[in-house]
Amino acid sequence: MARIAVIGAGTGAMAAAARLAVAGHRVTVYERSATYGGSVGRYTHEGFAFDTGPTLLHLPAVQRDLFVKTGKESLEQSVTLSQVDPASRHLFADGTAVSLPNASRSKVAAALDGALGPGSGARWSGFLDRARDAWDRSRRPLLEEPLRPDWQALGRDPYPSVRQRRLLRGARQAGTVAEVGAWELADPRLAALLDGYALSYGLDPRRAPAAAALLPYMEETFGSWYITGGIRELARAVYERCLARRVEFVFGAEVVRVVEKDGRAAGVELAGGEVAEADRVVLGAQPRPGLVPGQELWGDGDVAAWPRPAGDDVPGRFVVLLSLRGAREADAVHRTVVHAADGAAELDAVFRGRVAERPTVTVLRPDDPSTRPDEAHEAVTLTATVAPQGPVDWTDAALRERYADTLISSAVEAVPGLRERILHREVRTPVETAAETGAEGGSVPAPALAGAGGAYLRPANRTRLPGLYLAGGWSHPGGGLAHAGMSGTLVAGLIVEGDDFRGSR
Repeated sequence: MARIAVIGAGTGAMAAAARLAVAGHRVTVYERSATYGGSVGRYTHEGFAFDTGPTLLHLPAVQRDLFVKTGKESLEQSVTLSQVDPASRHLFADGTAVSLPNASRSKVAAALDGALGPGSGARWSGFLDRARDAWDRSRRPLLEEPLRPDWQALGRDPYPSVRQRRLLRGARQAGTVAEVGAWELADPRLAALLDGYALSYGLDPRRAPAAAALLPYMEETFGSWYITGGIRELARAVYERCLARRVEFVFGAEVVRVVEKDGRAAGVELAGGEVAEADRVVLGAQPRPGLVPGQELWGDGDVAAWPRPAGDDVPGRFVVLLSLRGAREADAVHRTVVHAADGAAELDAVFRGRVAERPTVTVLRPDDPSTRPDEAHEAVTLTATVAPQGPVDWTDAALRERYADTLISSAVEAVPGLRERILHREVRTPVETAAETGAEGGSVPAPALAGAGGAYLRPANRTRLPGLYLAGGWSHPGGGLAHAGMSGTLVAGLIVEGDDFRGSR
C-alpha cells in the first residue's frame, strides 16, 4: 500500500483518488479552497441555484465506468440523469432558427432540412460520417491510452477532409474547423453551427484542426444529459464515493511545492510550511513554474515543450446568472445558442485579447424545481466565451456590468420578456474562475485534439520526475468533464499497473 498525495479536488483528481483507494492505496487530497469540485461549482441566492461551471454531461460512459469500478452503486443510483431534448436550439444572425433533437442523426438531418433548406441535413450528416471516421481512428490513442512517447503520430489530423478543387489552386483539403465549414458544409449557418461547437470549448475555429469535428460528433452521438440539481450533484457524488473508499480530504490546504527526494516525488509542502510525505503525488491543477524547485518536469521531445500556435491564449467564460420572476414556459428549450451576427469579429476579439461587441451567447433554462424557489420563478444562465483575465481587465466593474447587459440583449431572443423579469443577477468572469480554480487568467482548458502537429495535445500524465503524475483538464487528454474523468482513469492505471499499463478497457 502506497501513500498518495493528490493536489486539488477537481473531478479528474477525485476520479484518480477513488480508483487508487479501491486499489488499496492510502490517498489524501489537499485542496486549496473550502470545498471539492474545482470548476464544478454552485451559486445560490434566495432560493435560486445555478451551476457555475459545466452544465451538461456529453459522454456519461466515463462517469458510469468510474462508479462501476469504485463501488456497488451505479451512476444512475447516485444522481438522476435525463436526456435533454431537443439537445439545443440555434438562432442564427439571419433570423433562422432550428432545434436539434438529442442523439438522433436522422431527426437532426430532418430538422436542418426543414429549417435551412433541402440538402442541409445531408451535408451535416456527411460531415458527421467523416467525424465518426476521425473518432474511430483516434479515440483510443487520444482518449483511452497514456500519451505515447511517439506522440508525434497524433500530430496527423484523423479527419478525412473532402478534396476540394479550388480555382487556380488545384485540389485542397480542409485543415481547420473554419475550412470544413466553408468548403464542406457550404452554408454560413451550418458553418456557424460548427464554429459554435468549437468556440464553446474555447477553440478558435480558424486555427483548430479539423479533428475538432470529434466534439459535435460526441455530443450528437452520445447525447446531452442533465443531472437533476445541476452538475454540482455529480461532483458531490464523486466526492462521496471517495469518502466511502476512505479517501481523506484536507480543505484550505494550499500546496506550494512538490517535495523531491533522491530524484523522485516524495510528498507535498503546504503554505504553512508543513510537509506531508508521500510515495506518489498526483497534481490535479494547472502545473506552474517552480512546482518542483530545480526539477524539469518535461524535456526536449515532450508535448509540454512543443510550441503552441502564436496568440493561442486559452480563453475563459463570462457568465450571467439570472433570477427571474414568472414561470418557465412549458415548451421552453433547455439550451439555446444565439449566434453572433459577425462571427469573424467575435473570434478576432476573443483570441486577440479584446471584448467582442456581440458574442455568441448560450442560454440555459433547466426545467428543474431545485433551481428555483417555486414554480412562479425561473433560473437562467447566460454564457459567452471570452478572452482571459490579463488581456482584458475583468476586474473593471463598469465593464462587467456593461458586458452583462450585452449578453442579456442577445438572450432576449431566446427568453420572452427577459429584462422585465429580472429580480437579481450575478456576474462571473475569468477573475472568479481564477480565484476558485487557480487557473492562470481564469482560462478553461479545451479537450485535447489530434492534428496541427500536436499543438492541441496536453502534457502526458506521467512527468519526468518519477512519482509525479498529472490529472485533470490541464493534462492528457484535456479539459471537459469526460476528458478530465479519463485523465483520472489513466493516472490510476499508471500508478497501479506501472509501465505495463496500456490504457483503459
